Amino acid sequence: MSSPLAAAVADNTFSDIAVFSVHGRAEPGVMPRVLELFAKRGLVPSFWHSTVSNADQPRLTIEIRMAGLSRELTEYIAACLRQIVFVEAVLTLCRDPGA
Repeated sequence: MSSPLAAAVADNTFSDIAVFSVHGRAEPGVMPRVLELFAKRGLVPSFWHSTVSNADQPRLTIEIRMAGLSRELTEYIAACLRQIVFVEAVLTLCRDPGA
């Protein structure tokens, strides 16, 4: 029996892995807002990596991988990510894990 507090995983009928590359200003509120889009759907990304570049204006890059998302949901989440304040670009890729 699963716990009601346990995070849900994506639908296993989709074998693709969605990759999101989020680029924007290095502001404290960006990362929690990005993670919230997954958390409010009960999803836990299978991979998360963020870096800050040391330019005149620090830039934040976040790479997120999530298995089991449909292409439609991937595009919807990407559109939502693009609406976050200080997010400047979101690139997506759906790839087959066996490829």
